[in-house]
Amino acid sequence: MFTQYIKGISQDILLIGSKKTATKAKNAIPIYATCFCANAGTTSLINQFEVITNGMIKMMEKKSICAKIRLSNLHKFATPNFFRLICDCNIKLAKAVLQNKKFLLKKVNKMSEIKNYISDTQERLDTFLAEQIGQTRSQITQLIKQGCVYVEDKLVKRPGVKLKLEQNVRVEFPEAKEEEALDVDFDVDILYEDEDVLVINKPSGVTVHPAPSVKEATLVDWLKHKGIRLSTISGEERHGIVHRLDKGTSGTMVVAKNNEAHEFLSAQLQDKSMGRYYLAVLNPPLKDDITTIEQFIGRSSHNRLKMACTEGNGKYAKTMFKNLALSKDEKNQLVACKLFTGRTHQIRVHLESINRHIIGDHIYAISPKVEKSERILLHAYTIYFIHPRTKEEVSFVARLDNNMQEYIDKKFDKDIINEVMDTSYILHSFPTDS
Repeated sequence: MFTQYIKGISQDILLIGSKKTATKAKNAIPIYATCFCANAGTTSLINQFEVITNGMIKMMEKKSICAKIRLSNLHKFATPNFFRLICDCNIKLAKAVLQNKKFLLKKVNKMSEIKNYISDTQERLDTFLAEQIGQTRSQITQLIKQGCVYVEDKLVKRPGVKLKLEQNVRVEFPEAKEEEALDVDFDVDILYEDEDVLVINKPSGVTVHPAPSVKEATLVDWLKHKGIRLSTISGEERHGIVHRLDKGTSGTMVVAKNNEAHEFLSAQLQDKSMGRYYLAVLNPPLKDDITTIEQFIGRSSHNRLKMACTEGNGKYAKTMFKNLALSKDEKNQLVACKLFTGRTHQIRVHLESINRHIIGDHIYAISPKVEKSERILLHAYTIYFIHPRTKEEVSFVARLDNNMQEYIDKKFDKDIINEVMDTSYILHSFPTDS
């Protein structure tokens, strides 16, 4: 099959008038067939390979239709060795691809990158690779379990394998998995953007990540259209998403535009140097000015769509609420929420544990008919983090959408609202030692 493929290329070269080149290409066929099957590379092969790849460039420049067809199907025969030869011994082809040969560039970009490492200590495989590649052990574990790691040419799928001194570890990095984006029918306000980060105001009603149960376009689809496609070392697309917001929740989100920024921002979620303050409208009001809830959160045993406070069986979670204003009829309350952890539905679950709910929340509400709203009145009002490039703290504020703003304007005193929604007021309302 590969021999037929090379014959076809040589015939295409002949069609554009280079008989000498075509003859050399045909004579090279046995060498290719032998060397690719044996997974080997020689000086002779490299020289002959240059003949054919130079012919490929000429074909591309002549815009040969049959050449494009063959090149677009190149990946069917392309082993990692094949692409390594392209990279190692023909710079001209690489330049031609980078300039204007997008149909081949897409295929070449999908090649598997292979790297070899020599162990200098006796340690676990995942620990060794995490240090060598500069990725987290969880990412390395995924890579190993996908069957991408070989020790002394033997496939290894256990992250805990103990390496010996001077062992060769080969990693075949998989190609990034790209999926087509759905058409997007919503707008997203961009609060800030540079080469490293994108800060947005996510609309209410937009799901962040696609899932089998989600049929409409998501925020990830919007990011795909914007050209933000990051990939993990295990080939999974992640589109720069650092943290999530529930579908109904609106407000600030930061998106990484490169892998370095993603790792830097993700680390801040762990060390708490990144944070957000939320605004929510509750019913009934909280009794105290400051309310702190520390409860473990896990999946509800009664409703799989819900999370619930558990007796130590879930994950630790802490939320602090600050009373900002009572509604005119004193039935509802505007509060600021500070999260110390980032659990699923954390604010809503903690409020339910003390018999409160957010207006418009039809999952955790005590009685949804008490108060109606087109959306859940929960908004990520402000976000702060250390910029991955400047290493300076930055913060951003996302305005309320029309539905939430109109509700607050109708139910609350405007003068009081204008005062308490000042970001400086909110930040300084929480205890400094919290």
